[in-house]
Amino acid sequence: MKALGSHLILELYSCPAHLLDDPQHVAKIMTSAVEASGATMIKPFFHQFAPQGVSGVIIISESHFTIHTWPEFGYAAIDVFTCGDVIDMDVAAETLRAGLEAGSMQKMMLSRGMLDLPEEQILHKPQLALMGQEET
Repeated sequence: MKALGSHLILELYSCPAHLLDDPQHVAKIMTSAVEASGATMIKPFFHQFAPQGVSGVIIISESHFTIHTWPEFGYAAIDVFTCGDVIDMDVAAETLRAGLEAGSMQKMMLSRGMLDLPEEQILHKPQLALMGQEET
């Protein structure tokens, strides 16, 4: 069976609070991770909470990168979801770990959309196949 997508879950610990509470820094590191991974950015959005914390999402053509930070605990929760296999998840994870100066990181990878179909029928843009067009 082939999965429709991959879901990387990152737990970053012992990050400096000032980095996790800076929406510009968080946006810069997330954008760097998108670019380094080979993903195609569509639109970013980040929000600063009061009294602290940042949440953000970057929509990519392959799906999304999301982050939620808890500066008071030095913790960031990050998800990277993608369809296809063109994104380098290891590069994304290392870019995020380094950029947020995490003391430690836990990674979990899940396969999403496991369908009991022949591999050639698992297309990430099925409308193209239905219309008889080739993906470019």
